[in-house]
Amino acid sequence: MVDTFWVGRGLGPAALAGVSTAGFTVWMMLSMAQLAPVGLTAVASRRHGERKPQEAAVAVYRAYWLAVGISVVLGLLGLFTLTPLFGLMATPADVTVQGSAYLAVYLAGAPIVFTYFVMEAAFRAGGDTRTPLILLAVSLGLNTILDPLLILGIGPFPRMGIQGAALATLVTRALGCFVGYRWLVQRGLVSRARISVRPVLRIAWIGLPVAAGGALFSFVYIVLTRFTSQFGTAALAALGVGHKVESLSYMVCIGFGLAAATAVGQNLGAGQRDRAVQAGRVATGYAVAFTGFIGLAFLLVPGPLMSIFTPDPDVIAAGTSYLRIVAVAQVFMALEIVLQMGMEGAGYSLIPWIPSSVLTLLRLPLAPLLSRPLGLAGIWWTISATAVARGLAALWIWRRRSWLNRTV
Repeated sequence: MVDTFWVGRGLGPAALAGVSTAGFTVWMMLSMAQLAPVGLTAVASRRHGERKPQEAAVAVYRAYWLAVGISVVLGLLGLFTLTPLFGLMATPADVTVQGSAYLAVYLAGAPIVFTYFVMEAAFRAGGDTRTPLILLAVSLGLNTILDPLLILGIGPFPRMGIQGAALATLVTRALGCFVGYRWLVQRGLVSRARISVRPVLRIAWIGLPVAAGGALFSFVYIVLTRFTSQFGTAALAALGVGHKVESLSYMVCIGFGLAAATAVGQNLGAGQRDRAVQAGRVATGYAVAFTGFIGLAFLLVPGPLMSIFTPDPDVIAAGTSYLRIVAVAQVFMALEIVLQMGMEGAGYSLIPWIPSSVLTLLRLPLAPLLSRPLGLAGIWWTISATAVARGLAALWIWRRRSWLNRTV
């Protein structure tokens, strides 16, 4: 959101659309980055619940190497496919240039991003959510300072434009990753061990459906960008900015989802099945309350929220429509994310992924179908309706309680 603010304010609509469209590929990469930490959370939290901290520390070390291997492969793959990627989105030439410049820097720093998430998951699996918060707060504070300096070239800093936004993010995350790993070592939360294939594959297998689901979600957004591009650069920018504003709800849900995943894993490891169910229910209740408030803000003040990121009236108008239409979906986003992450904490990740992925794929035929009679709003309604359906599907799977019998 900080990147979007400075790019939108300092570089104009084309750059804003560039960082927005590149953001969906970044989101795909971040989704794949969840493969190691999701599996680690399920395994390490269960070991902590069983009072086996040394085994949990070894799992952290293996998850680090898994993250490094995946990030190198995906980063190189992304760099070699930049041109066809933006061709798929059918973005205008100036948007393609800006987006490619931003994305190239981000992909080059993929190992930093992937290992940062493993570091956070290692602390949380042991029940410590405060340390990741401190590290992230410091990183974001530094990112907020570096962004205008590198994007706009203030003082002795070179004017790097949109690439400065990506570089600022990577530099601050690298610092957080370095400090976080040292603290893990000092607290005995990571322990070197032989890299055995089977334990690494176990972590990967648990996290794979989550990573694949997130990547599929991002890919669908990339195709939706192609549909949206027919309505112009302002519509593209609005989709990206609206998605960023909506991430307020997403991050709230992720926060409570991480709490649910850790609590579910630890309680199942300790044999406390009822407490595991209660943890997921309470975390979901908090998330629903917060996202309900955010959804209300989307209904009442969508224009001012959009104007934070851009002064362009066309972008604000299209983004206002987006926020109002997706407002009700925020509560269902809470149901989907928190309950799914709670089940992931039990190691039960494959079954919830199936209906979520099917409903996400439905956006591809529905978006062009609804955009014919409704215009751009048809794409917005497609996003909102499928989000509601995904939340209801997650609630149904949670209430069946098959996840309680999962062993890791």
